[in-house]
Amino acid sequence: MSSTLPTIAAPHANPHAPRTFVPPAHATDAHCHVFGPAAKFPFADDRAYTPPDSGIDDFIELQNQLGLSRAVFVQASCHGTDNRAMVDAMQRGNGRYAGVAMIDEDFSDAEIRALHDAGVRGTRFNFVKHLGGAPEPDVFWRIVERVAPLGWHIVLHFDAKDLPSYEPMLARMPCPYVIDHMARVPVTDGLNQEPFQALLGLMQDERAWVKISGAERLTADGGKPPYDDVVPFAQALIAAAPERVLWGTDWPHPNVRATPDDGDLVDILTSFAPDETVRNRILVSNPETLYDFFDE
Repeated sequence: MSSTLPTIAAPHANPHAPRTFVPPAHATDAHCHVFGPAAKFPFADDRAYTPPDSGIDDFIELQNQLGLSRAVFVQASCHGTDNRAMVDAMQRGNGRYAGVAMIDEDFSDAEIRALHDAGVRGTRFNFVKHLGGAPEPDVFWRIVERVAPLGWHIVLHFDAKDLPSYEPMLARMPCPYVIDHMARVPVTDGLNQEPFQALLGLMQDERAWVKISGAERLTADGGKPPYDDVVPFAQALIAAAPERVLWGTDWPHPNVRATPDDGDLVDILTSFAPDETVRNRILVSNPETLYDFFDE
């Protein structure tokens, strides 16, 4: 893709502050991205979409508005394996930010160690078809075997219908793994659908984590709030493994049907996790298990 003009929408320009609860100290957005600025951190030539610049300065404003303080930046496919924008954002956080990189076999051990020293604690693989499809299996396993000794985890982005077929692969994982966006299950297919039941089954494995993010992607209502139809799915995942659930905004929301107000995505946590102790666990202590924040 050669055009530098955005092909996807910008994030919400003026999200509201949370209305249903006050986020606790050290509340973490455990799935978000930084895009560009492209003049400093160009996008990958083979990207599937071109986002508008949504850099660290914009993100800091968002966190201040939402009452959040920590974050996990997840490398997005539009930057490919060039993790410089993410690392730059992490360095701006003074211990408040961690990262999940995208790497390939061209990375040297020294380059992987440099990412680790910057605060990266995982690597991500896209399996979704509209972002290029699954990685080559041998390459996938070679990368997993290189990063597992560092204590990294593997972040996996699946199309829901494919999840059951990957259960044998996940059974072989030598380290923790995190499934993005509730595996993108179609809520109209109900709680008993095979992909969601497979996901619930995976959560019995102590290596398995899940992000109850992406409500705006999963809802059947055209991507618009209040996302009530997503609530039973998040609640079921929390009930299955409350100690291995993460939450994030997915800001700046690439490739969504309708741009969400991030304040709404924070507010829905009171429906996902009505109990304050459980909610605080999802926002604070669970991310602390996977990431080495040092902003105490």
